[in-house]
Amino acid sequence: MVRLNLLSPMVLAFALGVVSVLVRSDLKLPGDLYTVLSIYLLFAIGLKGGAELSVTPLASLVWPALVTVALGVTIPVVAYAVLRRLGRFGVADAAAVAAHYGSVSAVTFTAALTVMATLNVPVEGFMPALLAIMEAPAIVVALSIARSRLAPVVGEERTGLGEVWREILTGRSLFVLLGGLVIGLLSGKAGLEQVAPLFVDPFKGVLVLFLLEMGIVAAGRLRDLRRVGPFLVGFGIVMPIVQGLAGTALGTLAGLGVGGATVLGAMAASASYIAAPAAVRVALPQANPAYYLGSALGVTFPFNLSLGIPLYLAFARLLAGA
Repeated sequence: MVRLNLLSPMVLAFALGVVSVLVRSDLKLPGDLYTVLSIYLLFAIGLKGGAELSVTPLASLVWPALVTVALGVTIPVVAYAVLRRLGRFGVADAAAVAAHYGSVSAVTFTAALTVMATLNVPVEGFMPALLAIMEAPAIVVALSIARSRLAPVVGEERTGLGEVWREILTGRSLFVLLGGLVIGLLSGKAGLEQVAPLFVDPFKGVLVLFLLEMGIVAAGRLRDLRRVGPFLVGFGIVMPIVQGLAGTALGTLAGLGVGGATVLGAMAASASYIAAPAAVRVALPQANPAYYLGSALGVTFPFNLSLGIPLYLAFARLLAGA
């Protein structure tokens, strides 16, 4: 299973992007194309999730949704405590990193879905709704911790949590995802069939192209690893394993199948590098981007993409007795 994942087009495209930076190739996607691909992926996820929601009984969604909220609230609290007590990070930096690790990476989520589809492991169709649910709470919790512990600087206006919520909800990633969910929910399966040639069939190919660019971006963050230090590198691997196994276990308890529990585990293990950085820049400008971007994008994302998802799947199968 690990070998199959490592040799998948997604992981190999990501590796190609990393190699292109290491050999100093001039390979790079145009900035506008990168934006278009990210919008496409999020909108397609939302559309398919909304169409599934239109035929999903509300009762089957309640427990998975509650578990997702619990993960979104608990993970940043635990991550902040670890970073402060064991890593000796300052309040701002610990809260910034905790916000990223409590929130979710839509690309890791998409990769997990694709792996499940490749292995023919069924996944509940409402998982994109859980992705949207998990995006915001962790960021707000982590930034609230920072606000309660940081003394206001004289003459400096402190950013309110209302502004943070606005930044999260109107940010491109969550706004497009929620918009796709609503459209898919209202138009249903019949509506999705009308746009399937654009938003369903080419999805995997677009994801491979997007991960090529992500490899280039991640490799550009490798130099930050020298600044984040061994502790944060270890944190970027160990913390996702703990979070991923916890998310998989809770997903199983909430009634998700092997595929759904694996995807929830991958969501819990992932670290945001789109929504969280935007919110942190607004609320904690003093936090060091090398810490939260270097660990999230340079360590955790490649780990989950290559080894993390197979690990969470194996654990989900173990819990299910398969």
